[in-house]
Amino acid sequence: MASRGKSETTKLRQNMEEQLDRLMQQLQDLEECREELEEEEYEETKKETLEQLSEFNESLKKLMSGNMTLVDELGGMQLVRNEILFQAFKTPEVIRMFAKKQPGQLRTRLAEMDRDVMVGKLPRDVYTQQKVEILTALRKLGEKLTTEDEKVTASLGSEDKIMALASSGVEKTHT
Repeated sequence: MASRGKSETTKLRQNMEEQLDRLMQQLQDLEECREELEEEEYEETKKETLEQLSEFNESLKKLMSGNMTLVDELGGMQLVRNEILFQAFKTPEVIRMFAKKQPGQLRTRLAEMDRDVMVGKLPRDVYTQQKVEILTALRKLGEKLTTEDEKVTASLGSEDKIMALASSGVEKTHT
């Protein structure tokens, strides 16, 4: 009797994680195809995706209120979703690694960006924006930043300023 509902809970959690992954992929694809889209089409698609994320949040709330076995797992997913909507990072790749709590991959991406900016493959302004996002994501995941990383964040100012830079261009939607 102890396993009653366990497989259903596991399947539901898996479905919710897949839905979150799909929405994150949709945001990343949208950013990658931005140049190919009309500005109005880009904005509309982004708005629709953010609305889907909001609906996802509502589903999480309903599930959390009715099924106590899901509270911890779904609560964690809801916190991730809240980070995305209310302190939205601009780079979908960073969002995905943050949502999946992958500090190692965030650090790898940072190293790749360091290399790319040195060889001229990545513009300095894009590098700076994404580096701030990654360092902020690492900090929010409880990771220790190196002395050099701390210098970068200190030179940009308070964490409020860092979050404002990381979320520039993304409309905040508070309920």
